[in-house]
Amino acid sequence: MSFTIFVDADSCPALVRKHIISFCEKQSKYANALFVSNRAIPLPALPKNAQIHICPQIEQAADDYIFEHAQAHDAVITRDIPFAARLTKRDIICMNDRGTLFTKENIRERLSERDFNLNLVALGLGGSSKKSSYGQKEFKKFCDCFEREMQKLLIIAQYGPPRM
Repeated sequence: MSFTIFVDADSCPALVRKHIISFCEKQSKYANALFVSNRAIPLPALPKNAQIHICPQIEQAADDYIFEHAQAHDAVITRDIPFAARLTKRDIICMNDRGTLFTKENIRERLSERDFNLNLVALGLGGSSKKSSYGQKEFKKFCDCFEREMQKLLIIAQYGPPRM
């Protein structure tokens, strides 16, 4: 059994894309990667188990493509919190490129934080923050979360889902 790592690739940092490709090369028997975007994105040479899918330049086209194709025991990397909320309802592992794991238990809080921050921006009280930069600290946090969740998927791929 294998699983797919879907990447909402339009805003995904190059470091993260390279890390996912490297993981898939090492775990080629079990892990596949699909980079989904609305435009061509720079990627290193892809192994056979990694591909890019370019969607039409229509709003939410990449999200909709991922949502239609992702299944239980797949993973999605996205910054889009409302999209993550849709995915967590389907028990799909979902995280952002900063190492935040979105779950059924925390997604409402994440949506509330997002809405609060959008309201601050609309009032002219926010907008630029330290979160806009992406460096080694954010990448390390992503790697830790990614490795933890991929180990769970590798166990399922090798031995099947846990029986209840």
